[in-house]
Amino acid sequence: MEINKFKNKNISKNIVLKRAEKDKHVPDDFYSTTNYKTLVFHNNKWIEVKKQRMDALIVIDEQGASCKKLRDIKKGDMVVCSDLGVKILKDKNAIVEDSFNFMNSSVSSERRNNIIIKDLAYELFYNNKKLTVVAGPVVVHTGGDYYLSELIKGNYVSSLLAGNALAVHDIEKNLFGTSLGVCAKSGKVTHNGYRNHMRAINQVMEYGSIKETVEAKILRSGIMYESIKNHTPFVLAGSLRDDGPLPDTITDMIEAQEAYNKYLQSSDIVLVLGSMLHGIASGNMLPAKIKMICVDINSAVVTKLCDRGSSQTIGIVTDVGLFLNLLVYEIESLKNNIGTRLAT
Repeated sequence: MEINKFKNKNISKNIVLKRAEKDKHVPDDFYSTTNYKTLVFHNNKWIEVKKQRMDALIVIDEQGASCKKLRDIKKGDMVVCSDLGVKILKDKNAIVEDSFNFMNSSVSSERRNNIIIKDLAYELFYNNKKLTVVAGPVVVHTGGDYYLSELIKGNYVSSLLAGNALAVHDIEKNLFGTSLGVCAKSGKVTHNGYRNHMRAINQVMEYGSIKETVEAKILRSGIMYESIKNHTPFVLAGSLRDDGPLPDTITDMIEAQEAYNKYLQSSDIVLVLGSMLHGIASGNMLPAKIKMICVDINSAVVTKLCDRGSSQTIGIVTDVGLFLNLLVYEIESLKNNIGTRLAT
C-alpha cells in the first residue's frame, strides 16, 4: 500500500536505515514501534509497515517494511533508525501525533456492560467474527467454564489462549467435581481436595496429552474437551509457578509467544477473561485495529492492560462467569429471534 498525500515538511524525508552489525543487536537510535498502523517514507514514497505490533523494530527488505522483534534481528538487516520519515495513523485519514502513551486511559465499573455484550453477541452470531479468547483459571472458579464450553461447542471461538492453570483446573473440575479442591456444586472445601489438581495432571500424564485423554474417553466434558472435539486450536503458555505442567503446556517462553502471536494476528476480536499476565502479553502483540475486550472483577487489572499501550481495549469490570453467562444468553436470544421470524 502506497500513501503519498502527506505534505508536512517534517515527514517528507526518507527514513534513516542502518545495518545491524550482529544478530539480536541494532544501532542505539533504532525506531521502536507502537501498535498503530505505521507508514514509512522510503525511496520517495509512503509504504505501510506489515505485521504491526508494539515494541518491535522496522526492517526494510525486498518485500517492503515489516515489524521484527529484536530477538529476531539478523546481521545485515536494514533497520529504521530515528523517527524521521515515520508516521503512525489511528485510522486511514488521521495522522496520530504523540497519541501512543502509557497511563492514558480510564475504566469504569458503571459502564453499560449489557450494550457491549449485545454488540459482541451480534458480531459473533451475524458477522461471524473470529474470536480469540485469552482466559485465566478464574473462568473455571466462577462457573464460567460451562458457558465458555458452550461458546466453543457453537463454533464462536476460533482459538483459545491460556496458561497451564486454566486447563488443569478445567480438567480437575470435570474429572473430580472440584476446582482448587472446592466442590463445584456446594462451594465447600472437600476432604483432601487440594490434591485433585495434581491428580488431574497425573491423569493426563498417563495418556500423554489432553487430546489422548479425551480420545480415551477419560475426559468427557469441559473447556479442553470441547476444544478437542470441535478442533478449536489452543495454546497453553507455561510460567514459573506451574504444577506439572501438563504435557500440552509450552514451557519455552519465546515458543509460547510465537504460538500466541500466530492466532492473535488472525483474530477479529480478542476477549481477555480474568488473566492479567496473558492479557497484557496478548495486547502487546496486537495491532490497534484488532478490537480487544478485557473482563475482570478487579478494575486495576483492566486499567493496567489499557495503560500498557493497548488503547483499543474496552474494559469491563464485572464477574467473568456472569459476563460469559450473559454473552451465551444474548447469542441464544439472537438464535431464537431468527427461529421466531422463520416460524411466522
